Amino acid sequence: MGKHEILPIEALARGRAVALGGVPDGLAALAVGDLARALKGRKDAGPVQLLVACREASRMMALDQALKFYAPDVDTLLFPAWDCQPYDRVSPNAQVLAQRMTTLARLSRIKGRERPTIVIATVNALLQRVPAREFLIANALSVAPGNRLDMGDLSRWAEINGFTRTATVRDAGEYAVRGGILDMFPPGLDQPIRFDFFGDTLETIRSFEPETQRSIGTLRSLDLVPLSELQLVTETMRRFRMAYVQQFGAAEKDDQLYEAVSEGRRYPGMEHWLPLFHDRLDTVFDYLPGVPVVLEDQAEASAAERLAQIADHYQARKAALEAGEPGNVYRPLPPDALYLSEGEWQGRIEAHGLARLSPLAGPPSDVSFDLGGRAGRSFAAERAAEQNVFDAVAAHV
Repeated sequence: MGKHEILPIEALARGRAVALGGVPDGLAALAVGDLARALKGRKDAGPVQLLVACREASRMMALDQALKFYAPDVDTLLFPAWDCQPYDRVSPNAQVLAQRMTTLARLSRIKGRERPTIVIATVNALLQRVPAREFLIANALSVAPGNRLDMGDLSRWAEINGFTRTATVRDAGEYAVRGGILDMFPPGLDQPIRFDFFGDTLETIRSFEPETQRSIGTLRSLDLVPLSELQLVTETMRRFRMAYVQQFGAAEKDDQLYEAVSEGRRYPGMEHWLPLFHDRLDTVFDYLPGVPVVLEDQAEASAAERLAQIADHYQARKAALEAGEPGNVYRPLPPDALYLSEGEWQGRIEAHGLARLSPLAGPPSDVSFDLGGRAGRSFAAERAAEQNVFDAVAAHV
C-alpha cells in the first residue's frame, strides 16, 4: 500500500469495474486515501476524487474517522441518509438534514480544491433523489459585516428554509430574534452565530457559546445554506397542490398533509412527498459527474435489501389506503418518484467507474488487484472458551 502503481488508477479512469481484494475491515481507509491522492495527481483531476458507498451510517462514520488517521491530507464530505423509514410519518432529524444540505451546498459550488477530496455516503443516501443543484445555488445566502441586509429578510429566509424559531438558540437548526440581534445555528458549524444589526446594516458576525451565550470569535463572512430539502413559499405550495391533485385526485377532508401545506404549515413527514415541491430532483451522482465510485464490501447487497424494503413499505401504505383503514389518510408516491430503481442504481454506479472492495483476493488481472491486506487474529476462539484473552494476546505477540 502507498505505492500508486499497484492501484487501478487507469482502469478507474476508463470507467471499468475493478475489484480491489485484500481489503479487510480497517484497511479501506488506507486504500481509498491512496486512490484519492493518485487521482488528484492526474492532469484531468476534478474537484472531488472519489465517491465511497458504505453499507450503513456507522461504517460511514468509522471510515471518516479512519481517514483522519491514515490520510490526514485528504478532505472528506459526509452524506448520510434520512434517519427514518421509507413512507414514514415522521421527518428526518434536523442534524441529518443539516449534514446533507451542507454537503450538497458545497458540492453545488465546488470548483477546485488543493487537497484530495472524498465524498462518503451510505447506500441508502445514494438510492434517494435529492434537490437539484439549482435549488441549493438559488437559496444559499452569503453575508458579511457591512452588508445592507434587513434583519426581517434574514429572519424570513431562516423560516422558509427550515429553521425553527426559539427564545434561545442552543441546537443546530434554531434561530432567535432579540432587538437588533439575530442568533442562528446554521448547519455545518460547531457553534451558533450572532448577527448584530444597526438599522438595515449588518455590523458584526460573531460565534458564541450556546451554554453561556457569550461571544467567542468574529467572522469576516458566512455562507448560509437551507436546513430543509423543501420550502413552504407561495410557488412551492402552489406546485405541491397541483402535483398532489394530479397524482392522487382531489384531496379528502381528513387529508392533513394537504391542509397543512395549503396553509403554509410544516407537517411531520412531509419530506416523503419531496418530489411534489420541486420541478425536478437530482441524485448525488448528478453532483459528482464522472467521479469514480468505490463500493464497500456487501454494499450492493445492502442496496438490494433497501430497494426491497422500499417496495414493501410502499405496498403496505397502498394496501392500507385501498382498504380504507381509519385514521389520517396516507397517499404514498410511487417508489421511483423519490428513489432510484434497481436499473437506475446499476446504471449510475457502472457509468462512473467502479471499484469493489473485498476482504478476499481473487486472481490478479487487469481488472482485479490484490492490495495485500489480511485480517489479523481475532482471538474469538479464546473468548468463546472463556479463556484469558490477555494471556493469548501476549503469547501471540
